[in-house]
Amino acid sequence: MNWRTTPAAILSSTSSTFWGRPAFSISTLPTTPPNPDILSTSVACAGWQRWRAEKAGWGKRKPGKGSGLGIAAQRYSFTYVASVVEVEVTEKGEVRIPRVDTAVDAGTAINPANIKAQFEGAAVFGTSIARSGEITAASGVIDQSNFFDYPVARILEAPYQTNVYIVDSDAPPAGVGEPGVSVIPSALCNAIFEATGKRIRDLPLSKNRLV
Repeated sequence: MNWRTTPAAILSSTSSTFWGRPAFSISTLPTTPPNPDILSTSVACAGWQRWRAEKAGWGKRKPGKGSGLGIAAQRYSFTYVASVVEVEVTEKGEVRIPRVDTAVDAGTAINPANIKAQFEGAAVFGTSIARSGEITAASGVIDQSNFFDYPVARILEAPYQTNVYIVDSDAPPAGVGEPGVSVIPSALCNAIFEATGKRIRDLPLSKNRLV
């Protein structure tokens, strides 16, 4: 898939899905963030454990049988972000996203309402990329031209509930425009693996059979 984004987004997707594999292979849910870069933030350690358990509901139910939680984290633009995505996969292979929880440390929050809105939008944008955001080209020309052949997530495809938790910080304000997008596809793919046992190695999801 061709994805118009920064290199950090691609690296985040790779590292977040990679770090989930060893944990799942030994039937253990990750107890620390899947990306080592996140370990130096206030989202990590005790704060990370508290957010993961209390806010995102991690560890409160058994995975599998069509439902799962996936997690991804990254540091970008001096901002630290971690997202947990909950999925339900039907017997027909349809993916529903009941909930997304995102914790963000973007330094001093000048406008908390704007930060929350940005990451709520990022959840929908990231879902759209994961579901159907493919760009292809033929004879040097991009095939897609508008929303009819480059669809975005509709109401029934987007996350039903999105929660954004802003970490208190006295650090200088950091970026909130891009950091929230790239963790969503990674967390979504990890959640699908937990729900179905199938690894997603090629996006968008429309190219994969989940059942």
